[in-house]
Amino acid sequence: MVDPLAEVVTLLQPKVQFAKRSSAAGKWSVDRADPSKPFYCLIVEGQSRLVVDQGEPILLEKGDFVLVASATRSKMSSVEVPPGHRDSPHVVLADGEFRLGDPDAPPSVRMLVGHCVFGSPDASLLVTLLPKLILVRNEQRLSTLVQLVGDEARHHRPARDVVLARLLEVVLIEALRSTTGTAASPGLVKGLADERLATALRSMHESPKKGWTVLQLAKESGMSRSAFFERFSRAVGMSPIEYLLSWRMALAKDLLRRKPIGIAEVAERVGYSSASTFSVAFTRHEGQPPAHYAREYYEPG
Repeated sequence: MVDPLAEVVTLLQPKVQFAKRSSAAGKWSVDRADPSKPFYCLIVEGQSRLVVDQGEPILLEKGDFVLVASATRSKMSSVEVPPGHRDSPHVVLADGEFRLGDPDAPPSVRMLVGHCVFGSPDASLLVTLLPKLILVRNEQRLSTLVQLVGDEARHHRPARDVVLARLLEVVLIEALRSTTGTAASPGLVKGLADERLATALRSMHESPKKGWTVLQLAKESGMSRSAFFERFSRAVGMSPIEYLLSWRMALAKDLLRRKPIGIAEVAERVGYSSASTFSVAFTRHEGQPPAHYAREYYEPG
């Protein structure tokens, strides 16, 4: 059976850029406003408050893992923050831990925070298929990984930073594929959590070249056309045909980068009747013809 999330994650090539051990005490807050750098946070001890794009505050607790993949702005803070509180400066403690707020008080929260990077040059396209925000809690597998990360972070073993980076990459992938126990904004993860929508998503990934219509996908899901369209759009954040187009473009770009094949063959593999039809669709979606993209990004094997 085709696994849509595995296909997207494989193309994304996610890696943890760094893991920073942080703690905080008293009143503190940190604003982040760089959507080009997906941000993650793992709560090792205590509690913190998170607001994403001026949405409702989320209380993060021990064992929670949050990935903010594409938000315009996010703010982490102490559970109680006075209105208008500015970003808190940090100090580096003797053990290398970053401290926010009061450097002398017992910490109210310990965290592992950092940015992850996506190795694919098509990350901006693929990230649109994922939720803006993923919050995983009460997941036994993830909890086990979190315990390993927390244990590694607390001890000064040889190669600690290398081990933490590898463990956090596994945590990241586990978070992306978690459906139960996951709070996610609209995207592929939320769509796969719905059994009926998952059937349609798997069908599109299994046969991307097929000339799918909304009616055919609705039948795959055992739903009426209108009910399927509304439910899919609400869960995934785009219409079924928009999702199919985005996935076809992602596959096409991967083929153009990795295989020395003609435009006509790429067109056939991703569901277009001719090279010219594909070229028009690709140019409209990506802003440049497929031949130009292939020359710029081709990666000889």
